[in-house]
Amino acid sequence: MICDGRGRWCRAWLDAEPEPSGPVFVVARPAPSLAVGFALIKGDRPELVIQKLTELDIDVVAPFVARHSVVRWDDAKSARQVERHELVAREAAMQCRRTWLPTVEAVRPFGEVIAAALGAPAGAAPASAASDGERAVAIADMGGDPVDSEIRMVLVGPEGGWSDDERGCGARRVRLGANVLRAETAAITAGVILGMVHGR
Repeated sequence: MICDGRGRWCRAWLDAEPEPSGPVFVVARPAPSLAVGFALIKGDRPELVIQKLTELDIDVVAPFVARHSVVRWDDAKSARQVERHELVAREAAMQCRRTWLPTVEAVRPFGEVIAAALGAPAGAAPASAASDGERAVAIADMGGDPVDSEIRMVLVGPEGGWSDDERGCGARRVRLGANVLRAETAAITAGVILGMVHGR
């Protein structure tokens, strides 16, 4: 199978160059668009999160820096990591035979991510497509409600926890389970739950 990452695929003979065989099939973009944002974490764990969210059919992956984030990248590292993260997503999509590649965003400050997700006019994220902005995005918090089908995007905070300002950002607060999860586990769990409540 060969695929363009935009919903088109066909069978192929694999040799030095793929040789298409048979008709081209077109798969509609999944709807609604689902997104998971996560605060940067140490080492290669961001790659693990991106890989698993791709396998779980999440449409937008949005890494960000929160007030209590331990990990912070300079501009040069952020630029390098965008290419690496896109490669990780592409490889994961190939492994799971996903026909639509996810959008893996560049690392941004939390304020920019939440403003876009809640429907700010400049650079609004695909996850804010629902008309009821506050119902479309949520932050993961032990004191929140379960994730429901109105949620389109879940933001997972840093290992140091959310600041008071971030908790009061206007998004719903949701819980991902009864236990305190590691940051990468929480992001992957958010992807699993979003997929389940939206029938993915």
